[in-house]
Amino acid sequence: MITSTPQGVVLDVRVIPRAGRAGFAGTRADALLVRLTAPPVDGAANAELIQIVAATLGVPRRAVTIVAGERSRLKRVRIDGVTVDMVNATLKTHNSRS
Repeated sequence: MITSTPQGVVLDVRVIPRAGRAGFAGTRADALLVRLTAPPVDGAANAELIQIVAATLGVPRRAVTIVAGERSRLKRVRIDGVTVDMVNATLKTHNSRS
């Protein structure tokens, strides 16, 4: 689900476009589940995913890149400048507030 790389981490993400509200929603099938309000049209859902991941992890949007699955619900997202421990701590804190 979260893999360390020399630049940062890579997350396995499953997205649900056109959801009622956006944000992280736990895990499903060894991937982080992210709900998006945007439809999967013209890159809108991908742009919202990048914005949500960047805002949640406190990194600039330019540090977040979709490396696989741009046209799929299952994606691999690279986040530069963070560690696995930082991501786990942030997601744990985020999920406890939800």
